[in-house]
Amino acid sequence: MKKTYSIKDLIRLLMSRIWLIVIVTILGGAAAFAFSKYVLPLKYSSHITMYVQSYTGITENNNNANNISNSKQLVNTYMEVLKDDAVMNAVGDKLLEQYDKEDLEKYLSVNSEGKVTPSSIRKCLTITSVVDTSAVKVVATTLDPELAADICNDLTEVAPEYVEKAVGVGSINTIDKAKVYKTPVAPNKMKNTAIGMAAAFMLIVLIIFIIDFFDNTIKEPDEAAELYNKAIIGEIQQFGDGKKKSSKKNKEPAAGRGLLTDKDVPFNVVESYKSIRTNLLFTIATSEKKVIAVSSPNPCEGKSTSAANIAIALAQTGSSVLLIDGDMRKPIQHQTFKVKNSEGLSTLIINQSTEAKSVRKNVTDHLDLLPSGPIPPNPSELLASDNFRKLLTKFAEEYDYIIIDTPPINMVSDAMVLNDNISGVVLVLRYAATTFDDLSDCMKQADIAQANVLGFIMNDVHRKGKHSYYEYKKYGYSSTPENKKENKKEEKKHAD
Repeated sequence: MKKTYSIKDLIRLLMSRIWLIVIVTILGGAAAFAFSKYVLPLKYSSHITMYVQSYTGITENNNNANNISNSKQLVNTYMEVLKDDAVMNAVGDKLLEQYDKEDLEKYLSVNSEGKVTPSSIRKCLTITSVVDTSAVKVVATTLDPELAADICNDLTEVAPEYVEKAVGVGSINTIDKAKVYKTPVAPNKMKNTAIGMAAAFMLIVLIIFIIDFFDNTIKEPDEAAELYNKAIIGEIQQFGDGKKKSSKKNKEPAAGRGLLTDKDVPFNVVESYKSIRTNLLFTIATSEKKVIAVSSPNPCEGKSTSAANIAIALAQTGSSVLLIDGDMRKPIQHQTFKVKNSEGLSTLIINQSTEAKSVRKNVTDHLDLLPSGPIPPNPSELLASDNFRKLLTKFAEEYDYIIIDTPPINMVSDAMVLNDNISGVVLVLRYAATTFDDLSDCMKQADIAQANVLGFIMNDVHRKGKHSYYEYKKYGYSSTPENKKENKKEEKKHAD
């Protein structure tokens, strides 16, 4: 799916990763500071200013003005002369007179002939003109403060001779000697720290944008709803063990494993399933059949837990509900409700058990469970059989609602063979796990089977929405006994 970003989207994306950005930025600054302090060598600099004159003699004021003007024109030429290899070699020769060869090799390059290379001296020098003057500023930066001063002084000694040879006119003079400064000029730890923080910030922001741009997982259910013109039946927040990673085996994700009957299920999750219940009642209000299949594109997206909780939520209105574990490949409902699975749907379809032995009565109030039974070799054929159709017809007369937990659609076709016997299919999508490609494949299968997809449930949502139930509870709206009674009355009214 092609992504587009607004300024609001970009801000929301960055704010969702704000702590990561802050931590990486701080680490980048700390790394740059440590590198500057403990790795980079200290550098020292010295400087001297040379003054260019075009004439040696000045007799009149107008000659003085002409002299300064001509000197400015000569500055650029002199600067190039000062950088010439001949000048650098002369400076190198003087340095060899002042220092031992072994000492110079620590700071400058010395060739096989024992001469200091011009390029190594030139790298230490910065020669610039002073704006609106005829002065040239020379700065030498090396690892030794005395060497920096000597390079400046040696350059001013040899410069006049080479300038005169190269240009033939004017002169270059100094009025002082370069001094030795013991305070290092580099590395600038504060500057490098700031650069490190800025670089780390830009890098992590770029990585976040790249990952998000190529992330094809569904995080905004509205996008899926608009793409396929289907309703969003509800969203389930991540809670409890959902923060832990799922098992590598094809089991339900940890998120949402709790049933609505569990004491530790958060208030917002309970209210989300009540909202889903209400939306489903409206969705199937015009359907003759009150049979709903719950599936998902892939395993580990929460469809079995969602099916169980939808059945419980319907039963809490006082309606009689039957939950059928139609996933006869990897059944889970018998474990969820802690009942035996020796007899169930598979044995009932082939007439190897009776309804009384197969259906587990009142696993919770008003809710019966038909577990999968022993895993058969032909689940799809059993679900497509006349015997199963007759069973559903019979159960429809006994129960107000029937919820069927079916296998993932992208894995097998079991859910699709139920099309003629049900009101429709509810698809459970997992936040940041189900991709648009997964959903596309799933919807193609549904189109081929002409299945009625009732809508989507987004499971394991990590973020708190703008109007999340956390906020409602914060402002005093909680699951009191009085509210529960009112909710039941409302749901019963819709059910009737």
